[in-house]
Amino acid sequence: MIKLEHPSCPNPQTPDKKSYKDEKNKGALRDAAFGKCMYCESKIEHNSYAHIEHIKPKAKYPELEFVWENLGYSCERCNTNKSDKYEETTPFINPYTESPEVHIVFFGSILFARQGSERGQLTINEIKLNRPGLIEKRAERLKNLDTMIKATFRTQNNNLRKQALDTLKQEAEKDKEYSAMVKSMLKLHEIE
Repeated sequence: MIKLEHPSCPNPQTPDKKSYKDEKNKGALRDAAFGKCMYCESKIEHNSYAHIEHIKPKAKYPELEFVWENLGYSCERCNTNKSDKYEETTPFINPYTESPEVHIVFFGSILFARQGSERGQLTINEIKLNRPGLIEKRAERLKNLDTMIKATFRTQNNNLRKQALDTLKQEAEKDKEYSAMVKSMLKLHEIE
C-alpha cells in the first residue's frame, strides 16, 4: 500500500445524481491509483473488474455514499474482504489521506504492522492483505527482483551497473505493481 493523491472529481454532477460509477470518475480514481488496488497494489483490470470502494462503508454511512472524497479504487477481493467493516476508533488505513508506511512494513512478501500499529494490523487482517495468492504473486515479483539485483552487483562495468541500478529504482515507482514491497527490498540492499 502506498500514499495516493485523491484526484479532483472530473464529473462532479454525477455524485449529486446518486451515481458514483460514472466512467470519467472511475477513470480518475484508476489513474490516481496507477491502475492498482488502493489496498493490495495488484494491477486490476488485466485480470478482474475494479470496484469503486467506499472508504467509510455506505451501509454504515449512507450520507457518504456519493461523497467523492469517500470513494477509492479497489480490486474485487479487497473490497469484498473489507465489506461493511469499519470502526471510527480504529479505521482502516486510508492511502488517500495518510502515509501507509507509518502503519505497515514489508518483510519479504509478507506485510506486518509497524511498531505494533493496531490500525496496521487491522487493515492487514480484515482486508486479508497477506492472503495466499497475493503472497505468491509478491514472492514471484521478489524472485525476479532478486535476480536483477544479483546481476547488477555482479556487473564489473560501471556504466552497465549504473544503468541496472536505474532500472531497479524504476521498479519501485508508484505505477509498478507492489511498489511498496519493491521499495523495501531495494532499501534492504541499500539501493535508494
